[in-house]
Order: sequence, then structure tokens, then C-alpha cells
Amino acid sequence: METTSETTAPVSDLETHLGYCLRRVSNAVSGNFARALQAKRTSVAEWVLLRQLYDRRQATPGELADALTMTRGAVSKILDKVEAKSWIRRRVKPEDNRVQLLSLTAAGRRIVPELAKIADRNDDQFFACLDSDERQSLGRLLGKLATCHQIRDVPIE
Repeated sequence: METTSETTAPVSDLETHLGYCLRRVSNAVSGNFARALQAKRTSVAEWVLLRQLYDRRQATPGELADALTMTRGAVSKILDKVEAKSWIRRRVKPEDNRVQLLSLTAAGRRIVPELAKIADRNDDQFFACLDSDERQSLGRLLGKLATCHQIRDVPIE
């Protein structure tokens, strides 16, 4: 039998790690939102892409890929899914037939506010335990962390 005289360094409690706590909260908020979107037969990635296109009126696949910090291939897969739902239309740019222009269809323009209400309800339900000042502080602190660490990726899952 081997004995050691080494003393073991104290190990911090898991719950004292902010990253762990943040991940637990993020998983809960995101998971609830993803399940709520399933009722509309859509995904978080589709919602994010549609929301981007809603503000832009039209965009190329490359512009969306840049805005979403995704590969063009990944964006293409999402575009195929929302196009199959008749939420977007593709057309060729008149002055350059190599470029596709994407825009929301009438159905797409109608679904985005519905999906936004689901997002709003999810936030309202999840963050109801925080008062207005606490919500603003949390948003400011999370924004500060994202800026400090140059986090630009758009969460899609």
C-alpha cells in the first residue's frame, strides 16, 4: 500500500464558477426558447436568420453569413429550410446575374413578429424574477463581457 504525504489543494465548489452558472442559465433559457419555436416548426437558427433579413429587407447569402458569423454553407442550409417554408424568396440581382438577392415573402414578414413574440415571452417568463434595473444591469454586464472578449458569434443553437 502506497501512502503519500502530499496535501491536496482545496477545490472550489462548482457553483462558485460564474461560467458554470452562466452556462446553466443559458442552457435553460435557450432550451425553453428552442422548444417554444418547435410549435411553429422552426429553429433558433432559422429565427435568427429571418430576424436579420427582416431588418435588411434584402441581402445576399454572403452578407447574411457575415452578419451571422457563419460559413456560407451553413447559411445555405438554413436558407433552404426557410425557403421550403415559403418564408423567403431568391432572385437574381439584375446588374449581376451571379448574385442572389434574398428577401422575406409576405408569409415571412408575417412569421417574424410571431416568432419575436415567442422570444419576448420566453424572456419575460425567464427573467420575471428580476426587476427592471436588474434586467438592465444584467444586459449591460453581459454586453461588457462580450465586448471585452470580442464575442461576435451569433447564438443559433
